[in-house]
Amino acid sequence: MEQKSTMITFWDKIGYALGDMGGQFTFGLVGSFLSMFYTDVLGILPKQIALLMLVARVWDAVNDPIWGSLIDRRRPRGGVFRHGKFRPYLLGAAPLLSVSAILMFANPGLGPVGSLVWAYSTYIAYGMTYTSYNIPYGSLASVISPLEQDRTALSIFRSMGAGLGALPAMVLLPLFVYSKNAAGNQYLDSRKLWLAAAVLALGALGIQAASYFLTKERVEAPPAAEKQPLSNTFKTLAKNRPFLVLCLVSMLLIALTMYTQTVNSYLFKDYFHQPAFYSLYSICTYAPMALLLPFLGKLTRRFGKKELCAAGLLLSALVFFLTFALRLRGAVPYLALCFFSGMGQTCLTMEIWALVTDVIDYQYLLSGRREEGTAYSFYSFFRKLGQTLAGSGGAVALRMIGYEVSSGMGLAQTTQVAAGMYRLATIVPAAACMVMFLLLSFAYPLGKAKLRDMQAALLQTESAG
Repeated sequence: MEQKSTMITFWDKIGYALGDMGGQFTFGLVGSFLSMFYTDVLGILPKQIALLMLVARVWDAVNDPIWGSLIDRRRPRGGVFRHGKFRPYLLGAAPLLSVSAILMFANPGLGPVGSLVWAYSTYIAYGMTYTSYNIPYGSLASVISPLEQDRTALSIFRSMGAGLGALPAMVLLPLFVYSKNAAGNQYLDSRKLWLAAAVLALGALGIQAASYFLTKERVEAPPAAEKQPLSNTFKTLAKNRPFLVLCLVSMLLIALTMYTQTVNSYLFKDYFHQPAFYSLYSICTYAPMALLLPFLGKLTRRFGKKELCAAGLLLSALVFFLTFALRLRGAVPYLALCFFSGMGQTCLTMEIWALVTDVIDYQYLLSGRREEGTAYSFYSFFRKLGQTLAGSGGAVALRMIGYEVSSGMGLAQTTQVAAGMYRLATIVPAAACMVMFLLLSFAYPLGKAKLRDMQAALLQTESAG
């Protein structure tokens, strides 16, 4: 059977991009400001933040696979579910996600113990609502189209949507959420931050609704003859080497993204003493996405997804090592090097979701069952482990360099602490990029040729079915 060149429309791509754009409106806040909100507004110690992140991930280890399995086992039976297996969940989860984000950045003034309890409650609630939205959204690409080129296009558009969705928190908010104390030191203003979080969370709702209406599910998962125990899926996933390697790579990628966002927000405030420059940092790291977009499809077809992403990661690692070695004192040359490190990461950032659909297809070949929701829930859990590495690891690193919490007072950090921040912002990302490069190059088996063979086998299997 001849394979069509495409099955999706331009509006499918826009709709899918809007889904992650809306989610990133609040998720970008988490990466850019949550750690600083905890330390500088609520007065929570870095070691307490690290424990909070760990506890939240323990709960996710239970919550995420159960939610993914429930989605997979449910079949459309009328009502809103006549519109697909995954899309209806987006409408129900999006409002809950917005409300939980608004509460997470609220400062109820409960004192040290009360603020810590508030942080636990709202952060875990946000994580659960994000799971309820992100697992069906992430699984959606595999049922919009079965074609590799379509999924690559959806991955690129999703990455574009995610980049645009993160920009308000990373570019605009640093210009508005800081105030000056009596000593002239700039500090994070909790009232301004909460108002910004409310505006972004409410704005996300309309964008996520548009995602629902613009996308269409075209691949129908056949009903299972009998329900499979979740343990069977575990066993098959454990044999899915591409899936396991990609989980590790994605875990490091999300950890790197959130870690650099967090550490650089501190770096520009306490090392360069120019917190507004964090906006320029965000632009420098995302600008390569716009520059590479016209060429990414051609480069992917020429070299392959795995090969292109690995080469980009090697470039990023080398640039980070160079930035560490130069010990720059000026923000402008630092930003210039951030542009080139961002260019190296862009390939993986824009192709990651196409790689996800590849390993889910590989899972289908192994098991003979469509288990997009369950597989994606495990993948999502690894991404949340990456968030924990960024959150807990970043908090521990701040403690190691002697960062002082301020409870809204705008406390100035010592030069030794500031120098430690520079090391954290350069050598840790360099190591992370190098590890991802090695994993993709030598452990991930779905290179260009292998992927072509897998797609042929998949087409033959579906034709026979």
